[in-house]
Amino acid sequence: MTSESAEVPQSTDVLVVGAGPTGLMLANWLQKLGFRVILADGKAGPTRESRALGVQSRSMEIYDQLGVIDTVLDQAQHAERVRPGYGKRSFGEVPVGALGSGLTPYPGIYFLEQSRNERILVRNLERLGGRVLWDSGLVSLEDSADGVRAVLSTPGGARRVEARYCVGCDGGSSIVRKLRGIPFLGITNEYTFYVVDAFSTTGVVGGDVNLRLGETDFLLAFPLKDAVEGRSTHRLIGVLRQAGTADISEHIVRERLARIFGVAYGESEWFSTYRVHHRVAERFRDGAVFLAGDAGHVHSPVGAQGMNTGLQDAHNLALKLADVLAGRAGDAFLDRYDAERRPVAERLINSTDRVFGLVTSHRLPVRLVRRLLPPLFGPVAVRLLPRLPISFRLAGYLGQLRIHYWMSAGAKAAARGRRGRVVGRRLPWTGVNFDVLREAVWQVHTYGAMDDAIVDAVGLSLNLPVHRFPAAQDNGLQAGFFYLVRPDGFVAAEAPAHSAVSVLRGALPAVF
Repeated sequence: MTSESAEVPQSTDVLVVGAGPTGLMLANWLQKLGFRVILADGKAGPTRESRALGVQSRSMEIYDQLGVIDTVLDQAQHAERVRPGYGKRSFGEVPVGALGSGLTPYPGIYFLEQSRNERILVRNLERLGGRVLWDSGLVSLEDSADGVRAVLSTPGGARRVEARYCVGCDGGSSIVRKLRGIPFLGITNEYTFYVVDAFSTTGVVGGDVNLRLGETDFLLAFPLKDAVEGRSTHRLIGVLRQAGTADISEHIVRERLARIFGVAYGESEWFSTYRVHHRVAERFRDGAVFLAGDAGHVHSPVGAQGMNTGLQDAHNLALKLADVLAGRAGDAFLDRYDAERRPVAERLINSTDRVFGLVTSHRLPVRLVRRLLPPLFGPVAVRLLPRLPISFRLAGYLGQLRIHYWMSAGAKAAARGRRGRVVGRRLPWTGVNFDVLREAVWQVHTYGAMDDAIVDAVGLSLNLPVHRFPAAQDNGLQAGFFYLVRPDGFVAAEAPAHSAVSVLRGALPAVF
């Protein structure tokens, strides 16, 4: 890739449209794996506003696999506690810093603004030998005999590109999605929401996530790292109960924050109002064209899941594209991207829609629930939640560690809809088995004692590396079994030693 439009190659393996976190993640992986990629964006440069914020455990694992985790950890803020409350009152703290310990190397939730995520990925892309083609918006996209033909509008004039595949990572208003005529199904919330990146915040606890409900309002306050030591800096998100965005000033927001929640702040780095959409594209694949991130799905900021879902879309698709481009899999293998990632988006939209409905609904019964239940039961719930078994499962859901894929078109019917504990899921972490995932290749794992001759025979028969690890405890990985692990870290198949070669070979891409 190149930043000079005059030097952009006429042909490429993959054209990625949109250089936000999703497009940058996709380009990073394709560049890392040795494929030709053009990453184009109509903006003049990376995002300056912070926009998305939360980075969940699974995304941290992907950053680790990519090789940038040390930079991410250095710049991110790790949330240690959540403080729920009502109005100006906080009910106490819920420890979340260790939520997911034993499940992942990166428990809890991290806060790193979208702008910083983008800067990290841009620098890594440049380190890998790639660049972003800024000021280069997509103006046309057509099918060709070998993939797609596209035209980019650049400062030097129109640039024609031929690519085997094109991926739209260009946000909720995706030009790629519109040019392909893919419906964007869903609704737009009727109310206006605001976001403020605020300095010198008072009325909230500094390094904690503050969640406040009110009879008609709610407030989320996320901690941000600040270059000025000791200054409390937060991302504030709330709702204004009036349709549209006209005549909503930061002064109005300040007044409501102070009156309802007792929260005030000094200067702000960024203030914006917006409408929340709950939408998913009708399909994520259209021939040689794919959608990822907000181009394929948008939803409320509840749970800090949006940017993470886009990053994981990119990770999933990039490694599938790599198998196809390298000749290890046929083109039909890419159908699994839609089959795997679109259900994730649908479930996420449905769940965040329900939660958002509870905190924004103006219906009298819901308002009464919001007004009466939190003050009565909130303090008790804060004390009990960390001790309940559900906290472990909650960590898996919030951290996006419990995502499940059906590994083939017929897998769901064959299993009668029952999801396995290991197959179709991200490889359970044992504390020592994630380093080998940085190779980003198909591989076989075995846990516990296993005869050397059998291990060698399986590896030779499948022509895959076999990694041996100590016996695992209480995570579904059984001694005496072989596990086929995909480049993205998901387990494609499991089998005991006597049938390992046939079962695992059957789970590999057809051309493999």
